[in-house]
Amino acid sequence: MKVLIVDDYGTMRRIIRDLLNRIGYDEVDEASTGAEALAKLREVHYGLVISDWLMEPMTGYDLLKEIRADENLRQTPFIIVTADAQLDQLLAASHAGLDECLIKPFSAAALHDKISGTVTRH
Repeated sequence: MKVLIVDDYGTMRRIIRDLLNRIGYDEVDEASTGAEALAKLREVHYGLVISDWLMEPMTGYDLLKEIRADENLRQTPFIIVTADAQLDQLLAASHAGLDECLIKPFSAAALHDKISGTVTRH
């Protein structure tokens, strides 16, 4: 399965890529902005998007809403990553179609569990 990591910090993208590689995901692509992610999603089929919440100018929540509004992308599993999980934000994201949330820092095992649950539902 091809995974797209979206985060404006290169270090975090590398950390997530390394964790994904450790749990057996080798087809990993990266985007540093929501706009770049949308462009990639419209060109290549990804089995999963893992996106940071706090990015500028398009947040992970905004990216989620764009994906869910697109007929061709709306079924793409989506996991959001955040260091600051506020209940109101998570509820809004859940209503927008969020599959899972990972709180930073997280382990390879936690990432594996979230991916397994997300992909099983789709």
